[in-house]
Amino acid sequence: MEIAQEIAQNFGLEWPKFIAQVLIFGIVYYVLKQKAFGPILSMLEVRRKHIEELEADRKKVKERLAAAEAEAKNLRVAADKEAGRLIEEARASANALREKRAQEATLEAGQIIAKAREATQMEREEVFAELRRDFGRLLVSTTATVTGKVLTKSDQDTINEEAASQIAL
Repeated sequence: MEIAQEIAQNFGLEWPKFIAQVLIFGIVYYVLKQKAFGPILSMLEVRRKHIEELEADRKKVKERLAAAEAEAKNLRVAADKEAGRLIEEARASANALREKRAQEATLEAGQIIAKAREATQMEREEVFAELRRDFGRLLVSTTATVTGKVLTKSDQDTINEEAASQIAL
C-alpha cells in the first residue's frame, strides 16, 4: 500500500477529491444515461429498424421491378407475334381481295368484249341487210333503165331475190 501512496503522491492524487470526482462522474453518467443516452440510443435503434425496413422494401421493389420488366418483355414478344400474325392475315386478305378483284375485272372485261362482239355482229347484219336492199333497188333501177321497160312488182321481187342470193355467196 505504500507503493500506492507513493504513486498517488507523485501524481498529486488526493483521495477525497478523487472519490468526489468518481461520484460526480457516476451521477453525471447515470443522468446522461437516463436522459440523453437512452433516448438517443432508442432513437438510433428506431432509425436502424426504419433503415432495415426501407432496405427490405427496396429489395422487394427491385424484385417487383425485375418481374415487371420480365412480364413487359414477354408482353412485347407476344404483342410482336400477334402484330406479325395480324400483318400476315392482312396481307393474305389483301392478296385474296386483289385476286378476287382481278378475276371480277377479267370477267367484266370478257362480258364487255362479248357484248361488243354481239353489237358488232348485229350492226354488220343490219348493214348487210341495208346493202342488199340498196343493191336490189339499184339493180332494179339499172335493169329498168337498160331494158327500157317498167318492171312489175313480181319482176322487182325476182331480181331482188337473185341479187340477194348472189351477195350472200
